[in-house]
Amino acid sequence: MEAEEGTRLRKQALSLKPIETKRKNYRDRKENGDFQVGEMNINSVEEEEEPVSPAGRFFHEPKFNVHIISIFGCKTRIFPDVIKANLPCSLLKHPRFSSLLVVDEKNGEMKWVRTEVDLEKHVIVPDIDSKNMMKNLSPDEVLENYIYNLTKTSLDKSKPLWDLHLLNIKTTEAESVGIFRVHHSLGDGTSLMSLLLACTRQTSNPQALPTLPTVKKVTQISNKGSFIRKFSKQFFGFWSILRLFWNTFIDVLFFWASVVFLRDTQTPVRAPPGCFEYTPRRIVFRIVSLDDIKLVKNAMNSTINDVVLGITQAGLSRYLNRRYGENKNNERGSTEIKNNLPKKIRLRSNLIVNIRPSPGIQALADMMEKDTEAKWGNWMGYVLLPFTIGLRDDPLDYIRHAKATVDRKKHSLEALCTFSISGLLYKLFGLKLTSAIFHRVLSSLTMAFSNLVGPLEEISFYGHPVAYLAATSYGQPHELMVSLQSYANKMTIVLAVDENTIPDPHLLCDDIAESLNLVKNVVIEKGLI
Repeated sequence: MEAEEGTRLRKQALSLKPIETKRKNYRDRKENGDFQVGEMNINSVEEEEEPVSPAGRFFHEPKFNVHIISIFGCKTRIFPDVIKANLPCSLLKHPRFSSLLVVDEKNGEMKWVRTEVDLEKHVIVPDIDSKNMMKNLSPDEVLENYIYNLTKTSLDKSKPLWDLHLLNIKTTEAESVGIFRVHHSLGDGTSLMSLLLACTRQTSNPQALPTLPTVKKVTQISNKGSFIRKFSKQFFGFWSILRLFWNTFIDVLFFWASVVFLRDTQTPVRAPPGCFEYTPRRIVFRIVSLDDIKLVKNAMNSTINDVVLGITQAGLSRYLNRRYGENKNNERGSTEIKNNLPKKIRLRSNLIVNIRPSPGIQALADMMEKDTEAKWGNWMGYVLLPFTIGLRDDPLDYIRHAKATVDRKKHSLEALCTFSISGLLYKLFGLKLTSAIFHRVLSSLTMAFSNLVGPLEEISFYGHPVAYLAATSYGQPHELMVSLQSYANKMTIVLAVDENTIPDPHLLCDDIAESLNLVKNVVIEKGLI
């Protein structure tokens, strides 16, 4: 039966059309071409080379050795042969996934050099049953521990910087699980999500690519009208521009203040100063209803980003209140009811923002074309997003505060400025000092936050129907990272935590999910829908 299913999936998946990409050819020969890849020297001719971008080099600094992990659960057993048969006509068509990171021994210059890819070294099918049968672990715990052990390691630089782990283990949410691990120097989350989606097709229509949410165009207001109307429009337009520059100035000022002296409040989710931050990460996730989030969004006249940020703030407030209560009373119990939170907690997040000219996830074909508007790579800026921590009598206040904060940040060029600052510092002072400055800023924050947009319909990965998507990363200087990933009618809340600081990540994940239920129930009770 499994053989027949594997044959069916292979035929269906092989019908995918290859992705066509443009490849830029560089000099066929390298002058004094003695290069180093880890401990491996390569002396070859007629290789395709491409310099590593400053952002790519940034992620190879010791303090920013960041890896992206994308987890996808499947509704059926995964057939590794089907995956391996289809990767060459899709994923490997992209130069980054078939290139070695090569370092010039003389000047330290990094380049991407095309190479042959041995899929046996990249597609890993572990034998996990025999190792865990005697430990009495549930399948969910086995998966969690497997990912935890992955975060202890870095990708081998003697081969292209990605791997794919296929686990045929039945968990609560899926029949099997795939773990796609990529070094951050290959691209940002938006680029990599688009590339992953290019390897999939709609489950209901195996020949169609997934569709992504589109950004609604703003309707242009006619200039026709009375003098007062024209004057009002010009006045408010001038005031809007003035606010934009003022907000940007304040945000950049806070950025430099974080470089010099400004630090977040020491809380139970923030490690004490001087603690070693590059520890393995425990990655846990919960799947909630995207329809519930949309219900709250429509009732509050907000966006999905506003709602997920609001419930994250609510969940963190509940969790911190409990932790502070346990520290005071040294016992569990009624600490969730009493307000145990200190006043004026400064808790900020590093919000990763895509700064491509067209917002949202771009079509893969556009990203792969180097001369198009949507470019491939790490095109992202950082926004220092303040979180409002506190207990509220009305749960909807969390959404209101989140909306006000996000609206304020939207009317600022902070993301573009931080991206530009990094480029300017790199040109003036080099990579080492630039990475030290940004490390100081990011380590002054409590957490990182990310929200990735997924496909609108259910998809199949080379013929394997996907049950859920969950994306996160490890290697960043934060003890907590909260990521959200939408998929069809689901939203996955993903936490990557340092267990030394946050020993009970499942509880924090439950608090965020429960906060959504509380907000939804209040919306229904008040008749806002």
